[in-house]
Amino acid sequence: MACEIQRFEIGGKAAELAKKYRYPEYMVARFERFVPDLEKFLASMEAPPRTYIRVNTLRINANALTKRLTDKGFTLRETDIPDCLEVTAEPYSIGASAEYLLGYFYVQDKSSVIPPLALAPQPGDVVIDMAASPGGKTTQLAQMMDNKGLLIAIEVEIARIAGLRSNLGRCGVMNTALFHMDARDIKKLEVKADKILLDAPCTGEGVIAKDRTRKTSRGESDIQFCSGLQEELIDAAYACMKPGGVLVYSTCSFAPEENERIVDHLIKKYGMKVEPVPYGEPGIESFGDMKFDPQVKNARRLYPHLHGTSGFFVARLKNV
Repeated sequence: MACEIQRFEIGGKAAELAKKYRYPEYMVARFERFVPDLEKFLASMEAPPRTYIRVNTLRINANALTKRLTDKGFTLRETDIPDCLEVTAEPYSIGASAEYLLGYFYVQDKSSVIPPLALAPQPGDVVIDMAASPGGKTTQLAQMMDNKGLLIAIEVEIARIAGLRSNLGRCGVMNTALFHMDARDIKKLEVKADKILLDAPCTGEGVIAKDRTRKTSRGESDIQFCSGLQEELIDAAYACMKPGGVLVYSTCSFAPEENERIVDHLIKKYGMKVEPVPYGEPGIESFGDMKFDPQVKNARRLYPHLHGTSGFFVARLKNV
């Protein structure tokens, strides 16, 4: 069910910042309520985003890949995320390298590597990726499962299936069944999963640095639409979980209606427990008239000016 969008008055410094960085005032008024250091945050999204790659250990180890790429003139730096490297200099696009075509790595933002790590699938698990395209998280899940067990990848848009299938093949994924379907209907598969990842469709506020049109191409009605869809998807996910199973929910949105509110829904409707994630800033406990269960603090927010990533939200929940 879609929620009531929280609206705030804007004035003073926030109004000046909205004008300076060319944002709608409603958006900056909302950011002001929860973002640490608002101006640094807005300024950070004017800079080109950093480039990260995730080593595909199904094909190669990190040391061997680093040597191959540095021999070709690329400069790489380790990050605080396992198998995630920052590309600090490149003689040409790293996505055009032979190593990319061989499936030795996936070009993937550091924030996007966190949800599979939070899910922590094991070899032999039954895992569902409810929104799989373009395949970064799907291939990472298969890598963590050592190509064992069953990974069900769902994609609703037929136009995105070919790219997803290509990435699965390039990265050597062999344990994955790909379904073209609406993830809200996953109960029809009659599968109970140990682990489920829902990287939900969202308004994409967190990727403004990559796509500046997102400042104005999404509005309050889009937040409302996405929050309703996310709630339907999360209910469908819960229906397919085994007792004791784990669900990771993530978005690339800053909007609390798309983030903490969805986690709060799972806590209050199903009694799920929010377990800590070791990266990012704590989730917020309130936003305007919305008050959330204290457990949402265990969810995590990532901000570009604090973490050098796209904006992101991730929560790990256990079916207790």
